[in-house]
This record gives sequence, C-alpha cells and structure tokens, in this order.
Amino acid sequence: MTRDYNAAVQALNSLQSNFSAVEAIRKQGPGWNKRALPEMREWVRRIGYQHKPSDFDQLNLIHIAGTKGKGSTSSFISSILSQYLPTQRSIPAERLPTSVGLYTSPHLRFVRERIQINNQPISEVTFAKYFWEVWERLESTPPQAVEGEEPRNVQGKPVYFHYLTLVALHCYMQERLGTAVIECGIGGEYDTTNILERPSTTGITSLGIDHVAMLGDTIESIAWHKAGIFKSGVPAFTAPQPKSAIEVLMQRAKECGTELRVVPEHPALREIKLGLQGDFQRINASLAVAICASHLSRLGLLQAETSLDFSSSLPQEFISGLESAKLGGRCETRPDTVQKTLTWYLDGGHTLESIELAGRWFACTTTTSTNQNAIKILIFNQQTRDAPALARRLHSTLASATGDSHTFSHVIFCTNTTYTSAGYKPDLVSMNSSQADIDTLRVQKDLAEAWRKVDAEAEAHVLGSIEEAVACARNLAGGREASVLITGSLHLVGGAIEVLEAEAENGLEGNKGDL
Repeated sequence: MTRDYNAAVQALNSLQSNFSAVEAIRKQGPGWNKRALPEMREWVRRIGYQHKPSDFDQLNLIHIAGTKGKGSTSSFISSILSQYLPTQRSIPAERLPTSVGLYTSPHLRFVRERIQINNQPISEVTFAKYFWEVWERLESTPPQAVEGEEPRNVQGKPVYFHYLTLVALHCYMQERLGTAVIECGIGGEYDTTNILERPSTTGITSLGIDHVAMLGDTIESIAWHKAGIFKSGVPAFTAPQPKSAIEVLMQRAKECGTELRVVPEHPALREIKLGLQGDFQRINASLAVAICASHLSRLGLLQAETSLDFSSSLPQEFISGLESAKLGGRCETRPDTVQKTLTWYLDGGHTLESIELAGRWFACTTTTSTNQNAIKILIFNQQTRDAPALARRLHSTLASATGDSHTFSHVIFCTNTTYTSAGYKPDLVSMNSSQADIDTLRVQKDLAEAWRKVDAEAEAHVLGSIEEAVACARNLAGGREASVLITGSLHLVGGAIEVLEAEAENGLEGNKGDL
C-alpha cells in the first residue's frame, strides 16, 4: 500500500463521520461527548505514550477554547512567539523555544495546514510520515475496553478530528517542539484536545451560541463547557464576555483552583496595523498579548511583574508578531487574477455573531475603498446549520451599516462542492452533510427564497459548485468594478481559495511552459 501524502488524505477521509452518524450524535444531546476523553487516552496509549498524556506537558502547551476568534487568537500567539526563536533573538538559544507549533482547524486548501511549525504548514512528506506512523501503531496494538464500552471509531481508528489530534501531538513530540498552541475543536470539557494535563497557559476567546447539540443552547452552558480547559494553578485568560458567561467562567476557575483574568483591549493596538483585518481583531490580539506575556514570563523571557501591564508599551517582538500574523479566509481581501477590476472579500461566518462581524467588515472596507461605486455580489453557503437565519442576519447587518437594504445586485448560493465535474478536491472532501440535500440543492433554494423575502431587487442564483459560483460572479461583473463577498461556511471560503489559487498556479505553470 502506498504511504504518501495523497494516500494519507484518502485514508483520513475514510475516518469522517457520515451524515447519518452526525445526525445520531445530535439527537443524543450534550452528554454524548463525555466518552471522548477516556477514548482519547486509550488512543494515546496505543500510539506509544503509555497512557500518559502528561508526556505532552514538555511541549509547553497553550490551550485555546472559545466560539469566535479561536483561529485568529491562536495565529497571533504563534506569530508573537515565533519572534522569540533563536534566529530572531540574541538571548542564549538554550533559553528560547526551539520551535513553535500551531494546531488549528478547519483547513482551507490542504489538511496539513492544521498542523503548523513556525507558522508554516508541515510538508506533505512530514505529514505522511507521522500520519502513517500513527496508523500503523494503531493497527499493531490491541484495543482495550473503555469504561465498558467500545470506543467510537471508524474501521478501528479514531474519527477524523480525533485522529488528526493524535497526528499533531505525535508530530510535535517527535520534532521536539519548544512550544505548541493547541486549539480546541468543539467545546472544552469533553473536547479531544483536553487530554492535555498541564498546559503553560489557557485562554477563552469570545463566546457565542454554536454546536448546541453538544454544548447546549444557552451562553451559560457553552461557557461551562469552554471553561473545561482550566487547570489548577495554570494561568487562565478570557476575552470580555456577557455578564452571565463571565460568572460561569469565574466559578469554574475557582472550582479548579486557578485565577481567571478578563483581558481588556490593549491601548497600544490602536497604533498597530494588525496582520489580520477587522476592528474586532483587536479583541483577539489583546487576548493573545496577555497569553504570550504569561507564557513567556513562565519561560523566564519576560518579567512577570511588567509583562501583563496594559498601561505600558508592547515589546517590539510583540508588535512584529501582531503585524506579521496571517490566517487565510478571515477578513481577507484579494484582487482577481482574471478580471483586474474585481476584488474578492473572504470571511467565514458560521454563527450569527461571526456573520455579523463579516458583514460589518465588508461594509466598512467597501465604504472606505476607492471603488465605492463597484457593483456588489454575494456568494454564500452554510450547509449544516440554520442557513436562512445566517443569511437574514447578514442582510440586516449590512442594511444597518450602510443604510441601504439593497447591498447586493446579485446573490449566489452554491454548495461546498469544489469543482463542477471533479467534485471535491481530496483535502476538501466532506461527508457530514446530506448528499440528498446537495444533489437537489435544497439548502441553496431555501437560501434564495429567504433572500428574496428581505431583498426582492437582488437577483438570486442557485449553483451546484464553488467553481460555477466564481465563474458566475465574473460573468455578472462583466469587466466592471466589482466587490464580491464570499462568506458563510469556512468550507465554502476554503473551496473558493482553492479555485482561485489553482487558477493562478495553473496560469503560472502555463507561462513557464512558454519560456
């Protein structure tokens, strides 16, 4: 059997939970995920860590949970800490983190984007190496019953996200990383990543209502789950939250024996051009600053007394890290390589709060841009949540921000399928949506109908793939100045980036052939 990267992606895709399995999970409610951690400890034992997740403590872990801004905050943290690598500083190398890992999700183009070292996705060769090492170790070790029940698995392996968590931790251990930033998948208390026993620092980003089947449908319930990453004696930080959520977080921190600090916006950020766009990123950046200051002081690289003083200026390393942070598909603007007069605006928005932020960012950016009279087009999808509600929130946000209830002349609703004829790119295969809904375009038709009710003037288009949506937007622009917002599912945003970058790469290859 081939053991290369492409084979690894195919094997990984076989571990996805299908639509019927996902629906069964939702019906079982929030308590279903309680089995995740004992199962994960068993998987850890089977890949060679002797049932001791504490082995991972040597990675100087930073653990991040939250609803909104997890990826942004984690990226800011990784970027700041990378400024303290031996190649960046004159401090004796033995005192510095030798490398910085970042485990995040979801990915946009390539699954290996989820496992980064020094702000770069690991290579295909490295991913394949550690992927197959974990695979073979699981196949060569017998399972043990966990709490009297069979572990949830696919073909004797952990499901998709659980498996990638194993690969990431194994990779970071083998590469002997100095620090690793680990982002939770869903929740915190029962999240797969919460096998980590003693991280250096923990952080909770902005909270909102999401994943209600597993976390509950109140902000208090969600706060309870997210606070599950708190550990006794480990510094904990949170972005500002609703009062009821703060009360839950504070109580949970007290129960587990740690002090929780609520992080205000750092005044120095008003003078810094952050690497990630959007005014709301200052909340994420402030949390990242506090977490990095705590972490670096624990490593002996900053003075604990002054590192968290928000009345002082930031070290140059922090400023450089904040300015150079990158995270694709979040408030990202890119010119089209085919039609120079068209600009793409990409931002994932899969909750009501995040779609509202996406709308505000688009309104602000296009209002202040040089092409304010450009025609505006929307490409939208959200396959697995209440898509019409998200679309209506986007419309109301834009109407409020611009004073115009007719922002878009055209709205395009498509599936998350990447290509018209080839279907999904292997790295972007998704099995947890109803195939019948995709084949019939049910969700997209519902979205078109919902939009017509709030803006009858906009012309709605329903399409079967992202590739078709990109081509449609260009045809509708017709060479005129155009601003196209792509938002909703991050799978949609990632697929759009795949289509756009594949075009550019193929174009470059064609030019090289002509030389």
